[in-house]
Amino acid sequence: MQSAAAFGLVRPCPARPLLGNNASRLLLLPAHPLRISASPAASSRGGAVAARSVGLLLPISPDREGRPRHVACGAAGGDAADAKAEEEGGLVKTLQLGALFGLWYLFNIYFNIYNKQVLKVFPYPINITTVQFAVGTVVALFMWITGILRRPKISGAQLVAILPLAIVHTMGNLFTNMSLGKVAVSFTHTIKAMEPFFSVLLSAIFLGELPTVWVVLSLLPIVGGVALASLTEASFNWAGFWSAMASNVTFQSRNVLSKKLMVKKEESLDNINLFSIITVMSFFLLAPVAFLTEGIKITPTVLQSAGLNVKQVLTRSLLAALCFHAYQQVSYMILARVSPVTHSVGNCVKRVVVIVTSVLFFRTPVSPINSLGTAIALAGVFLYSQLKRLKPKPKAA
Repeated sequence: MQSAAAFGLVRPCPARPLLGNNASRLLLLPAHPLRISASPAASSRGGAVAARSVGLLLPISPDREGRPRHVACGAAGGDAADAKAEEEGGLVKTLQLGALFGLWYLFNIYFNIYNKQVLKVFPYPINITTVQFAVGTVVALFMWITGILRRPKISGAQLVAILPLAIVHTMGNLFTNMSLGKVAVSFTHTIKAMEPFFSVLLSAIFLGELPTVWVVLSLLPIVGGVALASLTEASFNWAGFWSAMASNVTFQSRNVLSKKLMVKKEESLDNINLFSIITVMSFFLLAPVAFLTEGIKITPTVLQSAGLNVKQVLTRSLLAALCFHAYQQVSYMILARVSPVTHSVGNCVKRVVVIVTSVLFFRTPVSPINSLGTAIALAGVFLYSQLKRLKPKPKAA
């Protein structure tokens, strides 16, 4: 039978040979004092070795039945084991975080691709956005019912406080889909790089949070880069441009409102639960609007009468909705593991990945000046995310 050490269950210690009558019977001994577990007979022949440590085991001379006896290995081995376990645990966490970032980017890429494919042939953004919220609602209810996500305990007062967040969340996603239906995916995301500008502006107006000089300077390349890209964008039209700008305003208003209202959370109301509640509320807010404005268009009958591939449109709409909810969920999971600054940097990189992949997938014509403007804007976003963490030094009394 193999020893425990052979399976990694026992960690051997630094060892030296024991001189004396038992030298031929003892295989290895640690270099520091230890206590030997031996029979009285062995002790009478070779004497016992005193020790002050406990820990892992080392085989010594076999007993009458041929089984090895063991000695206790000292604390040094335990410390080494703890250090290695801690190192392995850190590696596992790093791999998990890397996998989450990969999923975040992947879901976002597929959301934009499927969403654009549907909106190109089915120009009803309110219907599409309602479907996305409907699928998110089903996913949230499924997780609550099955216990995957702890069901939140929320009061009526909390729902009233969350309602403004749900309204601007609904508008933000609707405006984004309106923009994606009018202009190229890459251009929509280039305009959405203006989010830091509106974040600083709205925080200063409603929260009184004045930015540092460096943060203000980092906004200049963002604004300039977006302007340069807009001037040379082949798919440019004002409806798509202003829809993307409106999504920036509404999404950043959501962030400001969340700080202003300071929604009190119970233990079960974490960020993912809060997002799920907002998604459910957004569905009930937007469904009547879709019915009164566009009508219920995303049905097999309407799609078939429009000469569209019913199965293809419905499948891509469903996949886009699932990817939409999935990347939002993963984003919150990442935010729970890293600092907001790291999350902002990851979001900036995500936007670059989405722009590049959409240009390649849809073969979007991009001029050198357009590429330069986009690069300048994204570099400004990265600089902003780094400078945002710098706090102004308090003035001396």
